[in-house]
Amino acid sequence: MLYFEFLFLLLMLYIGSRYGGIGLGVVSGIGLVIEVFFFQMPPSSPPVTVMLIILAVVTCASILEAAGGLKYMLQIAERLLRKNPKRVTLVAPFVTYAMTFMLGTGHAVYSIMPIIGDVALKNGIRPERPMAASSVASQIAITASPLSAAVVYYLTQLSNIQADISLISILMVTVPSTLFGTLLMALYSMKRGKELADDSEYQARLQDPEWRERILNTTSTSLNEELPRSAKNAVLLFLISILMIVGIAMMPEIRTIGDSAKPISMSVIIQMMMLCFGGVILLATQTVPRDVPNGVVFKSGMVAAIAIFGIAWMSDTYFQYAMPQFKTGIVEMVATYPWTFALALFIVSVVVNSQAATAVMMLPVGLELGLEPELLIGIMPAVYGYFFIPNYPSDIATVNFDTSGTTKIGKWYFNHSFMSIGLICVIGSCLFGYVLAQWVIG
Repeated sequence: MLYFEFLFLLLMLYIGSRYGGIGLGVVSGIGLVIEVFFFQMPPSSPPVTVMLIILAVVTCASILEAAGGLKYMLQIAERLLRKNPKRVTLVAPFVTYAMTFMLGTGHAVYSIMPIIGDVALKNGIRPERPMAASSVASQIAITASPLSAAVVYYLTQLSNIQADISLISILMVTVPSTLFGTLLMALYSMKRGKELADDSEYQARLQDPEWRERILNTTSTSLNEELPRSAKNAVLLFLISILMIVGIAMMPEIRTIGDSAKPISMSVIIQMMMLCFGGVILLATQTVPRDVPNGVVFKSGMVAAIAIFGIAWMSDTYFQYAMPQFKTGIVEMVATYPWTFALALFIVSVVVNSQAATAVMMLPVGLELGLEPELLIGIMPAVYGYFFIPNYPSDIATVNFDTSGTTKIGKWYFNHSFMSIGLICVIGSCLFGYVLAQWVIG
């Protein structure tokens, strides 16, 4: 019966994934009701902490966007790319990585994808090389951002198991490991695919007058837009908020209030700081509050919160119910082959399309199985597996932004532009992270 119920769980996740973010959340709600009232599973607690973190970070980042801060960051990124046009395949993935690292979400990088493609085309470089790698880099960086819900959830859970695990110790593993994976991917991308002169599909597209006009005469740029001084100030204030969060994480005594012997949880600190600096940016830049919900960051963040609400609640209800029966067999397998848990993380991420939801769903399972924190942190990049099926918004957007047609979903669906580099990035990050975690955490 447990296996049948697990297949039901996967079926609901699959149906929800066909409808995307909000659809995934509410279809999971259908699954939750069936689990509780038909299969008689006691409902677990909803993922309130993760949702509040997402709301706080998204609120602050959305105010930053409304104040012009994201456009200011985009202009800095574009200048960097146009100063190094021949190295765009190496530079671009680290640009999108940095944007996600600072914002905690990969949805803010859409606006730079046409620029990456434009720089590549104007220098005779196959756009697939930097564009596909940049899309993957923007997502793998979520496991290294101090503001991402996935990282904060790992911190919240693991610090309860091992007191010396801090935000800094997690980032000391995930940042170098994901940068290593990004570098491997960028190096591999330097020569992937045919050169434009030898690509028959690209040459055929050039014969179409409409496509030829779009490819050769369209210049995507953000540099011709004059931004108010408040945009720069908003970015500086946002960077200060990140530095304060990291600084407070390094000094637990600051988080120890009054007579309490236990420091305030970092998940609470992040929520407080994001709301606080959201207010500071709003007041300092005189941003109009009604403009805040109109940006891409706010919309994508709210969709993510709803998706995680349903996915995590439905999944956690099942695993808490089934774990006593599953534990013996799974423990034996994972004890013999620890890497199999990374495979489990990856497969779940492919289905649920969210790193935070994968973490909320699977990390408690790993802890229940008695897995060591250094293993769980080292293989954390494996929560990014949703490039495997090319239906994630950043990948679809990248395909559409590439006017050359070199970034694509293949004829056989799985032979798409993100597959090989995604595997290289995730596997490389996990291997490096596992070795590094033995030294940092162990």
